[in-house]
Amino acid sequence: MRDRPDLPSAAPQRPQVLAIVERAYRGAVEKQFADALYLALELHRQLGGIDILLRGQAVTYAARDAHVPPLRLGNRVIETLTDPRGDVLRLLDAGVRVYAEEPGLAAYGLDGEGRLLDRVRPMPADEAAARWSTYRMVCFM
Repeated sequence: MRDRPDLPSAAPQRPQVLAIVERAYRGAVEKQFADALYLALELHRQLGGIDILLRGQAVTYAARDAHVPPLRLGNRVIETLTDPRGDVLRLLDAGVRVYAEEPGLAAYGLDGEGRLLDRVRPMPADEAAARWSTYRMVCFM
């Protein structure tokens, strides 16, 4: 159905899917085309919106000062590695709400002011579990 200017637009709905990312996997050389965050962007597009919860080591994806160094294999330097921080920024720019669970933030020293990317929201662990029932589907990526 086309959008009609004479009809009021529907208010955006709260995403019905919560995608939880727990394991931070850099992917290195073998990951050149898709990973959990790439999949999340596609799911957001196809499902009409998702929320992302970063837990455990995956909270480091949202670190403001994160940097992916080049990988040295013998005399060869590989500089085409994925940048999870950049992927989180793409998700945020696409309208995905990204949360980072507080126990993971504390474990990796990211619980201070200004240590997370703008628009990434910290979330207490008990609040994350309490929200599960508000989603139609919760999946682990």
